[in-house]
Amino acid sequence: MLGREFCEKVNEYLSNIGEEKQGIGVIQCNPDQSKHLETARMRLYDIWIDFVNLRSEDYSENSRIPTMKFGTAKDDAYRRDLTINSLFYNINTNSVEDFTRRGLADLMSGKIVTPLAPKETFLDDPLRVLRAIRFGARFGFVLDEELKKAASSDEVKAAITDKISRERIGHEIDLMISGNEPVKAMVYTSDLQLFWIVFSLPHQSETLMFEEYDRRCVSYIDAARRLLQVVGFSTFNDEERRLYLYGALFLPLRKSVYTDNKAKKVPIVNHIFRNSLKLKASDAETVIKLHAASERFLSWIPFVTLDKSEQFKEDSETKKFHVPDASRQRIIAGKLLRDIKSLWRVSLLISILISPTDFSHAGDFSGACAELDKSQQLYKRIENAILELGLDNVWEMKPLVNGKEIMSILQLKTGGPKVREWQEKSLEWQLAHPSASAGECQDWMRQEWEAHTHYKRAKLEELPNLE
Repeated sequence: MLGREFCEKVNEYLSNIGEEKQGIGVIQCNPDQSKHLETARMRLYDIWIDFVNLRSEDYSENSRIPTMKFGTAKDDAYRRDLTINSLFYNINTNSVEDFTRRGLADLMSGKIVTPLAPKETFLDDPLRVLRAIRFGARFGFVLDEELKKAASSDEVKAAITDKISRERIGHEIDLMISGNEPVKAMVYTSDLQLFWIVFSLPHQSETLMFEEYDRRCVSYIDAARRLLQVVGFSTFNDEERRLYLYGALFLPLRKSVYTDNKAKKVPIVNHIFRNSLKLKASDAETVIKLHAASERFLSWIPFVTLDKSEQFKEDSETKKFHVPDASRQRIIAGKLLRDIKSLWRVSLLISILISPTDFSHAGDFSGACAELDKSQQLYKRIENAILELGLDNVWEMKPLVNGKEIMSILQLKTGGPKVREWQEKSLEWQLAHPSASAGECQDWMRQEWEAHTHYKRAKLEELPNLE
């Protein structure tokens, strides 16, 4: 009996006992992508349950794609990915059935082992390699030596690349990053020489594979995880932690770009998210924004940590008018937070990972990890400075003057670059004067515009008379 047929029987039973029938979703099999089983899903009492038939498989000499047929529980157990996942619970006898005679023992001893020879199991469905990594990391289990040898073989690597959809790969990686041991999962992935198989690069960027960038990526996510532990996991929600760890993992690639088929420069991080993992486009955009914001935070940190005023990379942001140092702080930080919005704490934490204060040597994180308390203090100091400036939620601040008002003050008939320029100026003035009213902002703008036009007129009068 197929899973969907069993679901129909369940619905018959629900109807007989006066319960509402449930919808049945069917995920079709796709042998070309090593998805051999049709899976039915239905929701019972707010719990999603998958229904799959027991299977046995036959292989022809000329194809690795099996012919699925109905099998016994023992047949099915040996077709499972791992021995710890091959256990059955018999609802009639209330007992666990271990048909491979290894599942319970491996569960007790903490081993990740395949029911059949690992290469045979992985070539049946290469995604099982990533599942082995994920379960090993999640439970702190040891990967079997034969399993590791098979997983890193050229034949299995090619099968992962050719037989598995990128959506399935991305789903497994996302579960690893969102899980309880993302660092261990990435260490396993790198140790098994699968890092660039999973996070595949554009052809013109494959030189990164030979420069140990995978090790650097793993080192960054390791440092990020340690820093997160001392700052406090509860500081961020699940999605923020997920984006933070992705941001840390790809920090070594943040400045790497490739040329796409439209001759456009595209960040490699964008390619990994959208092509290698087939994750949401918004994930790629957010991580790229986190990287950019973390670089900008680096130029702002000395404002808080040094006693005297410094020259900053973003000094151009405050050249439009003279303001005291405290206001300069507010302008630079305010514009940064308005760009990154509620993820500013995430980008701040990433900036500390690349801050020369704690990471003076690229890739050398052992010394930095020994100074986690200093890193935590730096994070808290910057966070408190932002809160004291009243900048939390600054991205929700409404402009004191809108585009139409700017056009009226500047006596412009149409919008365009001039309006956008003065929108930017008025935003900076508003950040520097948080208690000011709309009228005061308009008065300032008129004065600035009059001074600007007077200056231009004077310059024109200085020109020699060409007649």
